[in-house]
Amino acid sequence: MDPVIKEIKIQSAAVPLKRPFKTALRTVTTAETIIVKISDSTGTVGYGEAAPTPVITGDTMASIKEAVTEVIGPKIIGKSLANSEDIKAIIDQSMVHNSSPKAAVNIAINDLIAQHYAVPLFQLLGGHTDTIVTDYTVSVGSVTEMIAQAQDLVSAGFTTLKIKVGSDSEKQDLEKVVAIRKAVGPTINLRLDANQGWHPKQAVYAINKMRDLGLDIQLVEQPVAASDFEGMAFVTANTTTMIMADESIFSVQDAYRIIKLNGCDIINLKLMKAGGIDNALKINTLAEAAGIPCMVGSMIESSVSVTAAAHLAAAKRNIKYVDLDASMMFTSNPVAGGIVSQNNQIQLPKIVGLGFAK
Repeated sequence: MDPVIKEIKIQSAAVPLKRPFKTALRTVTTAETIIVKISDSTGTVGYGEAAPTPVITGDTMASIKEAVTEVIGPKIIGKSLANSEDIKAIIDQSMVHNSSPKAAVNIAINDLIAQHYAVPLFQLLGGHTDTIVTDYTVSVGSVTEMIAQAQDLVSAGFTTLKIKVGSDSEKQDLEKVVAIRKAVGPTINLRLDANQGWHPKQAVYAINKMRDLGLDIQLVEQPVAASDFEGMAFVTANTTTMIMADESIFSVQDAYRIIKLNGCDIINLKLMKAGGIDNALKINTLAEAAGIPCMVGSMIESSVSVTAAAHLAAAKRNIKYVDLDASMMFTSNPVAGGIVSQNNQIQLPKIVGLGFAK
């Protein structure tokens, strides 16, 4: 008999970060998250996670708990894992928005399926590689603080840094990037993330000025407001640096719209925005058809959902960039197992599913 979903449990966790994480949108010192455990009739347990990010997804700890335990969960209890397509559709259609709780349940279902196939999830999804390389984020601060962070990360073996900008004027942001480039030297890859902090003309000015100064910026992430698709297209058309859409893209429909507008060069896939692995896969397929590579990133999430994101990143050839440093920022992680990090290298262990202890 095929296994059926028997029980869904949630576990709240609050973990201090090693240092405050500051962006143009928020400051985080302690990461709150919800771990979802789904058991089936064979006793197998799948793990998922939902990270509350009210300023991006609109999800809070309370809304995630309510969505999982009172809305999504009851709709899938008793469903057969042999009909996983139907289960995933039920999750998607259970309520509008609420992408983070949907992601947590979707991740746990994928973990269960991979365990029953007795393969690591990344192999079930495509198996492109078992090792990926991540950047690490330098959060917003004074010039001195950001230089110190950058130098520490380079000393720790990171070869690509993501610099948070957009909280100051474009000229102050420019001064910070000039100083960091000088401090880390020419061989380190620099990515910028404005977190919607610039207006389109500000973005074009800053990005082109950095190009003219020879700062060699690899890409700029979400320079303008998430809803300003035309502004994204304006920036993309008027700069030569690669522009990446992040907060603008929650769904396949969003991706289709921005592709039609030629509004970006790269799309950032995040499970908490997409509502899980399967919708992120659909966005990646659409992007690949349009000749657009993808990045896999995360919110401030623990090793559970970061591991799921790493399996997605390792599975697909079109995912060319990785930004999965979030769980490295935690002083501890709430569940044992998952990916193994060594400096900027993330190894996908050959353990079935996501590889978490039961």
